[in-house]
Amino acid sequence: LTWAPDRLSRNAGDLGSLVDLMDRGKLVHIKTNSQSFSNNPNEKFLLMILCSQAKLENDNRGLNVKRGIRAKCEMGWRPAPAPIGYLNYSHLGTKKLMVDKESAPLIEKMFTLVAEDSYSGRDLKNWIDEEKELKKRTQREIPLSMIYRILKNTFYYGEFEYPVGSGKWYQGSHEPIISKDLFEA
Repeated sequence: LTWAPDRLSRNAGDLGSLVDLMDRGKLVHIKTNSQSFSNNPNEKFLLMILCSQAKLENDNRGLNVKRGIRAKCEMGWRPAPAPIGYLNYSHLGTKKLMVDKESAPLIEKMFTLVAEDSYSGRDLKNWIDEEKELKKRTQREIPLSMIYRILKNTFYYGEFEYPVGSGKWYQGSHEPIISKDLFEA
């Protein structure tokens, strides 16, 4: 029993398994809300057409999502949760980013300590653990690996790559926390 044939398979492998089960006599009958399919050539053919149509719709949906993400990137909005120092918010049905006035100065201070005082990642971790301000703002412990990710994240000066490793760079429409010069230093 199933609501519709497209609920049974979303790819050619699933569809092949269903037909194979019917051919071997292991699957005798499929009943949907409006149809039924048994082990005869015409009904299996119709099942394959309906499931193939579901696969096509699913593939097209994937293309549309990628197109939407690309359009969002071209408008300067990174399709991901806000990094530490920013907040996600919705305004008139549009999701946006804004600088977190409480944690952004601490992110800026991290970059400054590295650039001007030659702090290492471990030095920053000790500073964050002593200050406790960033933990208070983020409600979680900041591991050393996250500190390195923050320091490598170009988003803080206004640019981002999406998907990561693709070589496709976008100018963000968000307010940068630091300058590109500070990032590079």
